[in-house]
Amino acid sequence: MATTAPDDTSTARPIAPVDVSDAALYVEDRWHEPFADLRANMPLAWHPESPYGPYWSVSSHRLIQQVEALPDLYSSARAITITDARDDVPFDNFIAMDRPQHTEQRRVVQPSFNPSEMKRREGEIRQRVTELFDGLSQGETFDWVEQVSIPLTIGMICVLFDFPWEERHDLKRWSDWASEVTPDQSDERTALWMEQMMQMLTRFDALLEEKRAQPPGDDVMSRIIHSEAMGQMPAAERMGNIALLIVGGNDTTRNSMSGFIDAINRFPDQLKRLHAESDLIPNAASEIIRWQSPVTHMRRTATEDAELDGQAIRAGEKLILWYISGNRDESLFDDADRFDVARENARRHIGFGFGIHRCVGARLAELQLQIYIEEIVRRNICIEPRGDWERLASPFLHGFTKMPVEIVAE
Repeated sequence: MATTAPDDTSTARPIAPVDVSDAALYVEDRWHEPFADLRANMPLAWHPESPYGPYWSVSSHRLIQQVEALPDLYSSARAITITDARDDVPFDNFIAMDRPQHTEQRRVVQPSFNPSEMKRREGEIRQRVTELFDGLSQGETFDWVEQVSIPLTIGMICVLFDFPWEERHDLKRWSDWASEVTPDQSDERTALWMEQMMQMLTRFDALLEEKRAQPPGDDVMSRIIHSEAMGQMPAAERMGNIALLIVGGNDTTRNSMSGFIDAINRFPDQLKRLHAESDLIPNAASEIIRWQSPVTHMRRTATEDAELDGQAIRAGEKLILWYISGNRDESLFDDADRFDVARENARRHIGFGFGIHRCVGARLAELQLQIYIEEIVRRNICIEPRGDWERLASPFLHGFTKMPVEIVAE
């Protein structure tokens, strides 16, 4: 890995044959071949034109980790998605910051996700999962995303934030808007986005002020408002952090839960193996994060001229780290397109990122997925597709918006 400025003798940039930021690739599930081609022939490829402007595609597991290991050279502060941040939308958050500010703010929320806290939450998660599955109908078609994946993840967010349960549908709507990545940067679209974010800001500010007047608690909002690093930050920055935690705790786990249903329908032998070897369930949780890749990409921006994999990177250029591709890298994962609950290196996935920006809530996501998979295995149910499944139209998050299914007893 080199961090020195490139010279003028650098070879011509390899031009990517397909714009992998095209949302149609993910809606239509056509992303596998373009990324396999990039990994094999140009794991660092230049896209001179796209609806989001020019960018570098980083598609191999090795190069993604290499970039993430150099956070001072490849910055998160400009933006964390392929969309360029607008100057008139000032919602900063700690994942879109560099050291030392990133470290200070991450330290505030990290205790909410440490091992002892997860142990304390386990019984509550298990109870919620059990109660939800008890209420599911057999022999009737229903939407798995709407009735299972969303309620389970939104419910956990309500617990972590001590957010009113009766307002949970607002959380889901705000999360969907906060995670939107689209080339439509028109004033009209931005105004709609800002309207939702301001609603979220107003509601959370009221809740935070209630927390400020109370003794410190162990929920995320209390930790934020009573901390030195985050308690006095500007409202917009505080809101950016809350939006980040909502999206991270909702969308990524939701999409992995839905992805598991997709995986066991494509590879039914793997569910049978979990019935026979339930000790593989923790590994299956890691494997579904690898196989599904609920976060399609993250973005870094070069802070200075540098060289990466023999290519000249110019200061200010954006590098898109395609986690969805790195998690299917055949040089690391044998038969990478297969969902394999016994995969020995499943935990080497980069679904949570790598380095200092690795997802702060990774332990919670893994715990939720383990309990969710345990419940499916324990009940010995078969979840069969009914009708067409619809995928998320986004190059940022990877999942389903609609999954009509029917539960059939084995």
